[in-house]
Amino acid sequence: MDAQLRVARPTLSFLGAADSVTGSRYLIDDGSARVLVDCGMFQGFKVLRERNRAPFPVRPDSIDAVVVSHAHLDHSGYLPALVRDGFPGRIYASRGTAELCRIMLPDSAHLLEEEARFAAKHKWSSHTDPRPLYTEADAQRALDRFEVLEEGDERSIAPDVAVRLVPAGHILGATGVRLRIDGRLVHFTGDLGRSDDPLMQPPHPFEPADVLVTESTYGDRHHADVNPEAVLGDVIRRVVRRNGVVLIPAFAVGRTETVLLHLARLRDRGEIPDVPIFLNSPMAVSVADVYSRHPDQHRLSVADVRRLYDLATPVRSVDESKLLNLRGGPMIIISASGMLTGGRILHHLRAYGPDPRNAVILTGFQAGGTRGSALLGGASEVRIFGTDVPIRAEVVNVDTMSAHADADGLIAWMRATASPPRAVYVTHGEPAAADALRARIKRELGWNVHVPEHLASVTLPDPVESPSP
Repeated sequence: MDAQLRVARPTLSFLGAADSVTGSRYLIDDGSARVLVDCGMFQGFKVLRERNRAPFPVRPDSIDAVVVSHAHLDHSGYLPALVRDGFPGRIYASRGTAELCRIMLPDSAHLLEEEARFAAKHKWSSHTDPRPLYTEADAQRALDRFEVLEEGDERSIAPDVAVRLVPAGHILGATGVRLRIDGRLVHFTGDLGRSDDPLMQPPHPFEPADVLVTESTYGDRHHADVNPEAVLGDVIRRVVRRNGVVLIPAFAVGRTETVLLHLARLRDRGEIPDVPIFLNSPMAVSVADVYSRHPDQHRLSVADVRRLYDLATPVRSVDESKLLNLRGGPMIIISASGMLTGGRILHHLRAYGPDPRNAVILTGFQAGGTRGSALLGGASEVRIFGTDVPIRAEVVNVDTMSAHADADGLIAWMRATASPPRAVYVTHGEPAAADALRARIKRELGWNVHVPEHLASVTLPDPVESPSP
């Protein structure tokens, strides 16, 4: 895209998540202001990860404001690089998202710096001088730009551009983003939560909008009618009988809390043995305070939140983490990341993955190109820190724990609106999922729907009326 070109009519450009389930970045441009909705990192296949290193499609200093739907890194993780490279404006987010980003962005930067140092030390990078995508100092500069928007309040953030955030479920602080630009209303789902999520409240109903930009992570599938606690209980009992170790890769925000909730219920009913449970994620421990401060956004009391974290022994230091790899079973280790893309879980997988007594429980969507996806596909080895590690441990998938609405949930949420949008764009899904959801929207709802390509731009339709933002 030409970073200098200003348009005569409002356009929407898909700078990320248009052919994948990561890297959400949507640019609204009306000729006088540019607003970026989400600024995520690309994850998964190398061809996607390399986009993180490419120059941003428009000059960062040409963007007037950024609105972040929620704190997961595929929606917020590129912010430090954007600010470092010249973005001059404010970053708007809900209070919960802002608080979580203050934990997640420095943690992401720390892991990136640590990975670069490790690669340089052990010479497994193809680069002679491996550099992190950004640093902890970059992350702090980005955090200084955050400005909280209270959910439900409308705020003018640029000339002729106003925004309102509405609850989306999914994780704490997650919102849909409703942008009014030159009289047109565009609704971005962000990641849409489930109406039956055991942890989070359901998403806010879909109010009328001229344009809908929807995620499609589970656009081609349905959450199985399987009790995740039954599956977890079976695996844990089986592994403990053979004196093994249960590894549970889990996102530090959202999934870890759900895993702990299920384990607590199983322990209360006496359905799993009283073996040690370790929470090896300093970030997840820090997140507990955020959940405690926002009881209105989830289904747990403050006491319940504290109890979840009391269930597991927190592992804070690197030395404590290393000792877990020498301890052996039986035990349960919960650690990030949920798709095995980085973090301490990789060290545990390297230590315990080769032993058939152990098990790896995958607890949510595994993007293509990740180690989690490889294990889900039956891979007998995965590459970790430049070495191919054999995986003989049992691999179990419990995707019913996903915090995303499935295809039926997305359609039901759309169907409930009082009037259809003039255009729908299906994003944030792998190609098969996005196209399957497109077909259902067209067939069942009769709406004008498209799956955009990466870097595509579309002109926003003229509004028929002016619905409330």
